[in-house]
Amino acid sequence: MIIESRAYARAAILGNPSDGYFGKTISLIVKNFGAHILLYESPELVIEPQTQDINQFKNIYELHDQIVLTGYHGGVPLVKAAIKKFCEFCTKQGITLPNRNFTTRYSASIPRQVGLSGSSAIIIATLKALSEFYKVDIPKVIFPSLALSVEAEELGITAGLQDRVIQVYEGVVYMDFEKEHMQQSGHGIYEEIDPALLPNLFIAYKTELGKVSGTVLNNVRSRYDKGEEFVINTLASIADLAEQGKTALQNGDRKLLHELMDENFDLRCKIMNISDSNKELVKTARALGASAKFTGSGGSIIGIYYGNEMLNNLVTAFKKINARVIRPTIV
Repeated sequence: MIIESRAYARAAILGNPSDGYFGKTISLIVKNFGAHILLYESPELVIEPQTQDINQFKNIYELHDQIVLTGYHGGVPLVKAAIKKFCEFCTKQGITLPNRNFTTRYSASIPRQVGLSGSSAIIIATLKALSEFYKVDIPKVIFPSLALSVEAEELGITAGLQDRVIQVYEGVVYMDFEKEHMQQSGHGIYEEIDPALLPNLFIAYKTELGKVSGTVLNNVRSRYDKGEEFVINTLASIADLAEQGKTALQNGDRKLLHELMDENFDLRCKIMNISDSNKELVKTARALGASAKFTGSGGSIIGIYYGNEMLNNLVTAFKKINARVIRPTIV
């Protein structure tokens, strides 16, 4: 038996980073990039390392470049942690797994460290493969919470549910992480939106950027936990943009959606330090008449463009600052 599973990159249209703070978001799947898991039965349980997991280098410069690109850890810790959490999930559900072992390997085309959720894609693809291999049903509504626990509890990575929800549900999803509902059920309220309602969207990301996802939000978390009123109110305002955005999509009000996306980034700037490199992405897009906000924690942006001429101008302008432009594939 050979099992293959996939999970894709994602981009937040509105509401991030409020998802980690009982907020609301709208996100879409980006099938241009993905993580792939191959799993098959074998005598022993084996996780095959990939290039970024191997600790052998031609010289010190190759080691340096590898760390800049992928950080200090490759994908194997993600796969290991996902397997551990899957095992614990089955134990809690009273499921005894059969005495079968497997060999698994991963691959990923999602650009690293630019806020397109490469890590969670590897985890979700792993959980999908395990559930198929062991014939274990993970209810769709709790699947994202299980995936989040892999990073938050096992690896100590600061993250929210948003990425995992859209990577499980795919398409376009409006998410409400209302506190009381979350505390009672362990998951948010998820509403799928017709992708046909979306305007023309582009994503731009830096092809050379060294940033470790998860560390960007740490300061906001500590300020939020301390009850800093300005941070709490700003995050609530960002969450409200997602609710307004859902209505704008349903009404076909693209002008309002444009304004909301810009406001999302502007509010974010009030509570976070944004690097000059990230600001450059947003300024470049807005200078040409497009809207722009982060897809995630930084390194890439998403926005609305108007017509092929503007799209071509965006491609040219971003190329000058070592950034690539794509149109997200959703379906």
